[in-house]
Amino acid sequence: MKYRIRKATEEDFPAVLSLIKELAEFEKAPEQVTNSVEQMKREKDYFLCYVAETDEKEIIGMALFYFVYYTWVGKSLYLDDIYIRKDFRKNRVGSALLRKVFEVAKAEDCRRIRWQVLNWNEPAIEMYRSIGALIEDEWLNCTFDAEGISNFLKTRSP
Repeated sequence: MKYRIRKATEEDFPAVLSLIKELAEFEKAPEQVTNSVEQMKREKDYFLCYVAETDEKEIIGMALFYFVYYTWVGKSLYLDDIYIRKDFRKNRVGSALLRKVFEVAKAEDCRRIRWQVLNWNEPAIEMYRSIGALIEDEWLNCTFDAEGISNFLKTRSP
């Protein structure tokens, strides 16, 4: 199978959002996707995205990431999502997208690349370990959604 990795454009946002929704289905949380193409267009300066595209111009995978600053190490890259459509897995598309992300991190002099994987996603965990990723089990996520942010500000006085 032939494909190429390229930087996503605004015209790709519908396909990228479709992949995000497929990923949410896979992760058993489709109701948590509230993003839209319009929102992605408004917020395009906050993320970078690369897509895997077949010769027929079908987008079959994506890696979406952004730069962060970790106090212990400095400038870093956070890979928010990497997803390959089911029918195209096992063709090294994921590896090619990861390589592109690593190339960007190296070119940008990042000190760390970080991402998350669900503890039940054994195929992904195996693949990440096989490429040398350290998978931690000590740190837990702390998350507030938009409603939680508002509630915190309402209930916690300065």
